[in-house]
Amino acid sequence: MSLFDDVKNLIASSALGSSPAGDASAHFEQFAQSVDPTTLAQGIAASIRSDETPPFAQLMSQVFSSASDGQKSTIVNTLLSSLTPDQRTHLGTLVPGVAQDPLVSNDHAAALTPDAVQMLARGVEQHDAGIVEKMSALCAAHPMLIKTLGAAALTVAMRHIAQQQSQRT
Repeated sequence: MSLFDDVKNLIASSALGSSPAGDASAHFEQFAQSVDPTTLAQGIAASIRSDETPPFAQLMSQVFSSASDGQKSTIVNTLLSSLTPDQRTHLGTLVPGVAQDPLVSNDHAAALTPDAVQMLARGVEQHDAGIVEKMSALCAAHPMLIKTLGAAALTVAMRHIAQQQSQRT
């Protein structure tokens, strides 16, 4: 049985409301290693946009909570890269310190709360329709972060990837 067959069984079990055999996180880890980064990013984006998962800002807050200090600054700087200086100034009133520096340091990012990142992500999402793709690409480069989002998010991502893979064959 191939990895894609295992994933199909996992997805089928989830769709029926039963507990899937095996660990979705372990399946996702194997899955992430078997596809190219672009395909993985597309699956993550599908998961972020899904009605089966929490909103984008909440998911980014969860990812931020599990990230290392370096990853936290990358997350915040990726979010901020989508904003104009005026938008940064406005969001700076909600998230202290993000308006002053062009890049947020590891120390500054580590001092931010998940709630602050959630507010930032919510604000960025309103101004940049492509932010989901940018953050999905970042998460694809660090697939261990996406595992923190739970079985539903992982299952949606794997389902999307499996569908893409089956359409190619």
